[in-house]
Amino acid sequence: MRAAVFDRFGEPAEVLRIQEVPTPEPGPNQVRVRMIASPVNPSDLLYTRGRYSIRPNLPASPGFEGVGVVDAAGSGLVGKALVGRRVAVINGEGGNWADFAIVPAFQAIPVPGSLPDEQVASFFVNPATVLAMVRHELAVPRGEWLLQSAANSELGKMIVRLGRHDGFKTINVVRRPEAADELHELGADAVIVTTDGPIPDQVRRVVGPEGVRFAVDPVGADIGTGVFESLAPSGTLLAYGSLTGEPIRIDTRLMISGGRVLRGFWLGHFMRSRSKVAAVPLFAQVGRLIRQGVLSTSVGPSFPLDQIFDAVRAAEQPGKPGKVLLRLQP
Repeated sequence: MRAAVFDRFGEPAEVLRIQEVPTPEPGPNQVRVRMIASPVNPSDLLYTRGRYSIRPNLPASPGFEGVGVVDAAGSGLVGKALVGRRVAVINGEGGNWADFAIVPAFQAIPVPGSLPDEQVASFFVNPATVLAMVRHELAVPRGEWLLQSAANSELGKMIVRLGRHDGFKTINVVRRPEAADELHELGADAVIVTTDGPIPDQVRRVVGPEGVRFAVDPVGADIGTGVFESLAPSGTLLAYGSLTGEPIRIDTRLMISGGRVLRGFWLGHFMRSRSKVAAVPLFAQVGRLIRQGVLSTSVGPSFPLDQIFDAVRAAEQPGKPGKVLLRLQP
């Protein structure tokens, strides 16, 4: 079979190659999935650069989520019941950028036929992160403000739509003025542009002098620092990424005197801290909210696997129209 492989860390367009590798066989409680499509997520690109939360043994293949059809199963009743079914493929070790992928049977999630392949391909990483952060970790109440950076990302747009659905308000940080109009059309309550002045000053002009109680940031560096400094006393910031690779700088006086909290969030840890049974209602919520358009993914260009270089370049273009997909089957 074909797989996108890298044997050294570096820029994805430079280190990835398409290689013929043996087709794997599923072991006990595993299934083999004939992959249909897999998105190019920021986590995949960080993984290839050696800057993700997990660092693989090389050679390795990216791809943490996707959609496919189970074509074989090892021993175990769960896997055998999935053969022939279309599933969302959650691959915590990477490896979905290939013709076939092996995953534990409980990480192949059957999905209703009403969801198109493009939505199932992005079923997990962004939608589940949004629900876990907003509803579980922060538990943002109705009527409260949630501040987020990188708001024009696919995940950021989901948070805006979830705010309209759940009744909380969003204040959204972007770097490009042209991104503001799209967010307002989605229902963003407020949008601020980093070039218009310090983030904390702009935030407090919107919400009042105290600041916000809830915030999320995947950027780090000056933007993440500004988001933290926008917190009200006893406010919490969840850092769920570091797109710049640079740290958030914390004035510890804000933590000591005001009880402000900075916590890291990684979906992998969140899911491992919960039982397999507890994951079922989360997946059900994701599917329902995708069908309602709340956690749906805007789909951008698609590329066959042998155009991997074009795909990873397109995924990092500013202002791209939606999530870039790898098409793994004709």
